[in-house]
Amino acid sequence: MTGHGQAPQPITDRPAASRYDVVIVGGAVIGTSVAWFLSSDPNFDGTVLVVEKDMSYEHSSTGHTNSCMRQQFTNPLNIKISQFAAEHVRNFREHLGGDPEVPDLHVNHYGYMYLAGDEIFAETLRTNQEVQASNGAATRIWSVEEIAEAYPFYNLDDIVCGSHNLVDEGYFDSGTMFDTWRRKARQNGVEYTRGEVVGIDVDGGRAKAVRLETGERIECDTVVNAAGPRASMVAEMAGIHLPVEPRKRYTFIFDAAEPLDRDLPLTIDPNGVHVRSEGSAYMAGCTPDHDPAVEPDDFVMDPDIWEDKVWPALVHRIPAFERIKVQTKWAGHYAHNRLDQNVIVGPHTEIENVVFANGFSGHGMQQSPAIGRGVAEWIAHGQYRTLDLTPLGYARIEANDPFPEGAVI
Repeated sequence: MTGHGQAPQPITDRPAASRYDVVIVGGAVIGTSVAWFLSSDPNFDGTVLVVEKDMSYEHSSTGHTNSCMRQQFTNPLNIKISQFAAEHVRNFREHLGGDPEVPDLHVNHYGYMYLAGDEIFAETLRTNQEVQASNGAATRIWSVEEIAEAYPFYNLDDIVCGSHNLVDEGYFDSGTMFDTWRRKARQNGVEYTRGEVVGIDVDGGRAKAVRLETGERIECDTVVNAAGPRASMVAEMAGIHLPVEPRKRYTFIFDAAEPLDRDLPLTIDPNGVHVRSEGSAYMAGCTPDHDPAVEPDDFVMDPDIWEDKVWPALVHRIPAFERIKVQTKWAGHYAHNRLDQNVIVGPHTEIENVVFANGFSGHGMQQSPAIGRGVAEWIAHGQYRTLDLTPLGYARIEANDPFPEGAVI
């Protein structure tokens, strides 16, 4: 399926056909990544329908992303997934066929700075750094003196060391990546339709069709679950249990009366609050201390979390943030995988034409290039061809066998 130079397929209100080779449930960044990689594979000539209930993406995880990218994971597979994302973003136009209309993506490589408040976590960071370095990441352990020299605005009285990487870590223009993937997928013939999947028909151990809220029944050979925080609801339609649920995460954009004189790395404080530069402003966020599952349409802010948790941590770590003013704030959702907070990707163990790309637990944007590529390879070739994602498959969910990853924020 190729369409270089063609006009993008129009976004439809109802599917143009009653049968497609692949139906992707969810058209935000994960579903769109699958659509782009699949439609650009020269060995795939099938039809693809993406069903998305909210084409504004206002309440999607994609719409609330912080656009972060890091290499500082503890499992080699997660490191490699992020390394492909960094390379894909860095060479975006080349990856999209050299099309001069494809823009370069802005990347700010100011890095992540994990701060250790005790020797126990310091040793964890040292162990993690060895794994990262052995897999090609540029992470190194910084002493308190080195941190103070490079970033004199920190209060380091209660810090033992830091873990920092200035190569392929920071944040990037994920919105342009998403918009371009979607435009190019549609140019390649992928159809996007406004709608909601309300049922999946399974017969003889295979998904045969999806049913839409309009009453339409769309037959297909493969169903891709890319439904973000609603993933478990889609899986249940096929009789499949998926331990993925929406959990709230809070983000604040603020100005400082005394701005820092240099970029602020994405700093993870020992208490879990994180903060980074955001253009001329700053972005901070955190996980609530009480972190239950919520309804997928619940985006109500916690009225106290800024005063009780975020601001005290900021002013303690960076005294220059004594006088700051919140400009905007929002609650978004992690598609939280209860088992191990890692993505579930690939085919179901029994209904093999139901394919997952779910449960990213906050890593979806930075993992979307590798996961989209992997799912597309599985559909087009029946196997992973570039990076073996099998350890992240559904089999571990059935076996209750968590995939180990020690660096989850």
